Amino acid sequence: FFNYFIFNCFSTYPPFIFCWVQDSSLLPTTMVKFGERLSQNRAPEYPPEAYMDYDKLKEIIRDLGKKKLASVDQTTREVSLTAPPPTNAAGRQFTSSDSPTTEEDFYSCIDAQLVKVEKFTLEKVTELRNQISSLEREVAALNDAATVANAAGGTSSQHRPDEAVFDRIRNQADSVAKSFLTLEKYVNLNFMGFHKILKKHDKNSPAHACKQFYINRMHNQAWVRGDYSDVVVRLSSVYSALRNDQSAEENKDASQSFLRSTTKYWVRTEDVSKVKYAILKHLPVFLQKTSTGESDSQLTNSVYFDNDQLELYHGRLDKSPGAIAYRLRWYGAGDPKIVFFERKTHRDTWTGEASVKERFIVDESEVKQVLNDKYPIDEKRKEMAKKKGATEAEVDEWETLVREMVQVVQAKQLVPTMRTQYMRTAFQIPFDATVRISLDTNLCMISERGYNTEGGAKWFRDPEKPLEPNEITRFPHAVLEVKLELGGANSEPPQWVTDLQNSGMLYEVHKFSKFIHGCAVLLPEYVRSVPYWVDDASVRESIIRSGGGRILVKSDHDTGVGPGANEMYNHLLPFGNVKESKMDAKGRTANTIDLIETGEAKAAPKTTAGTATASQYYSEADVTDDEILYNAGLQGCCEDTCAGWLFPFCSGFNEDTLAPTSVQKIEPKIFFANERTFLHWLHSGVTLYTIAAGILAFASDTHSVAVHWYAMALLPISLGFCLYALHLFLWRAEKIKTRIPGRWDDSRGPLILGTILAGVLFVNFLLKCREIRKFNYAMAHEL
Repeated sequence: FFNYFIFNCFSTYPPFIFCWVQDSSLLPTTMVKFGERLSQNRAPEYPPEAYMDYDKLKEIIRDLGKKKLASVDQTTREVSLTAPPPTNAAGRQFTSSDSPTTEEDFYSCIDAQLVKVEKFTLEKVTELRNQISSLEREVAALNDAATVANAAGGTSSQHRPDEAVFDRIRNQADSVAKSFLTLEKYVNLNFMGFHKILKKHDKNSPAHACKQFYINRMHNQAWVRGDYSDVVVRLSSVYSALRNDQSAEENKDASQSFLRSTTKYWVRTEDVSKVKYAILKHLPVFLQKTSTGESDSQLTNSVYFDNDQLELYHGRLDKSPGAIAYRLRWYGAGDPKIVFFERKTHRDTWTGEASVKERFIVDESEVKQVLNDKYPIDEKRKEMAKKKGATEAEVDEWETLVREMVQVVQAKQLVPTMRTQYMRTAFQIPFDATVRISLDTNLCMISERGYNTEGGAKWFRDPEKPLEPNEITRFPHAVLEVKLELGGANSEPPQWVTDLQNSGMLYEVHKFSKFIHGCAVLLPEYVRSVPYWVDDASVRESIIRSGGGRILVKSDHDTGVGPGANEMYNHLLPFGNVKESKMDAKGRTANTIDLIETGEAKAAPKTTAGTATASQYYSEADVTDDEILYNAGLQGCCEDTCAGWLFPFCSGFNEDTLAPTSVQKIEPKIFFANERTFLHWLHSGVTLYTIAAGILAFASDTHSVAVHWYAMALLPISLGFCLYALHLFLWRAEKIKTRIPGRWDDSRGPLILGTILAGVLFVNFLLKCREIRKFNYAMAHEL
């Protein structure tokens, strides 16, 4: 990753800094306290009294701490109204000089604060919904006017309102979206504040701990639990109408194949709404036919099949050519009705082939027949040809796929192994797969081992039975997938997708797989190897909670990562490892360096890591390529080049911690290209040496001294060519081995060597011109 060598040598972040979140006793005096942070991050448009009164609650806790209250005897069932109050924990009787503050004062105050925050949140949500309703009415009026005008004659473009009207509505929609993000920040600040104050209360009054009670209570209140995603759906409809999105034609083939380029990212929970807003400005929320339309997301279940040896798991993990993933998927809450049988096949891109996903659809009552090789393929073939009007080629393709998927279950003895469950928000112009983005939240993996399948009659767990902790793991991040249709001009993402990647909110995780993660965590006794991302610091706690700690290294491990490939690809971990945690790292992808490490970012005010980048993205989302190149030029000699690796003092490094989570694609021929480049440089060095040696050998003592100096100047240059060739070869080989992202060419080395060689040649040219001039001058005098 960018300036890997320099960052490790000169990083200003010592290892203990990453323990601050867990251990408040390590906080330095310069650390901003939460009360100050709350004051600094209040929204200017919100009154200060709308926020929780953190200082008041803290003062109550301070008074209670002085009283040293004793714990209550929970076995007592009777009280006396005339008996004096008991002594405190130190055995001292309370007097009139003691503070009259009681625990009941704290409970009453925090209850009032919770009510205040909830009331304010609901009021603001109501205002936003009313504003969106007004926007919807304006858009509907424009559409009705255009429809009437079209009926009277003419094209839709002729009757399209003035662009200024659309700009005004679009600006209003942007204002509503930003207000919603401001409200979410308000909720998160208060939510964090209640966590902090309750932790402080339990620390100062351990005999009256109440954090767990209030945390559970908050999670059941409307301002935390409420689903306000209808705001996203309605805003998406407004933006879609303003863009005049046109639906493509639906693909109704029973057998459906996809050729897509997919990139996966992790998204922090606090950035989910920001990411949604950034996407819906360009793509509408795609609601499935089974969706109620009341939410922007839909429950998605996928049951993955594998055998006792986890053959499919290891094939997908090793990326073996032709490795498959076999799953059954259904959408919506409740029991499945329509089930998709899907097969994903991995193919190496360097071979010229792309990985493909194939699927066919069956009714839930027919799943058992498919799994037991009793599916009436011939009857279904005739039905497709008659009722659905499929062509002969489509029917043949469908039959081939079904027979292959039926046979693989029997041949490999596949059984239900792992289920992934999440709420999926899909952004896509209906039935147009050119650009499709999905955001999966509330992601969890459920083990499908340990129950009787009853001969294929049961292929997923009974949803009425509770799960044990080691049967489910909840993933701490949302997962974003950007899917591009391969081929032609669609192989490159649109500019807005690149801008989103550069926002600092996305953490690219190369080849992340929910199936692989679930198997590694919930079936640790069956796996022979695990994916590299299990060593990431942000997922470690969730793995331990699910009983998968045996796949992790100990917290006091020397490197913080597992052996083998995990150690080699340690630089791909988005949030670092347990030894070198980077929980505050900004998101970085293959296209992010130019935006995050600009002079503007360094000149911006220091804020919480990640916040400035995200806010900068929203304020300057329309940054151009020229501006990016100009900003990149501000870095001067800070590029990660071979010369920078050789001369550390010439290579700058980041003050901000970045998440180095991208990876370069490598084709086998790149190894040979590195060797050819090495040989070419050696050839140039040997040629220069031969020339210099020949000049020295044939130059007589009577010749000019300049000849000898010229030859002696070429000798170290030729040596420099050979040493540079060796260095460049080793440097690039390391880049290839670890797939470190960024430039793999050196823009300085050839320039330096070429300048020195050109300088020597130029000096020799001047000396020869001087000698010719002297010779001509001498000949003129003789004549």
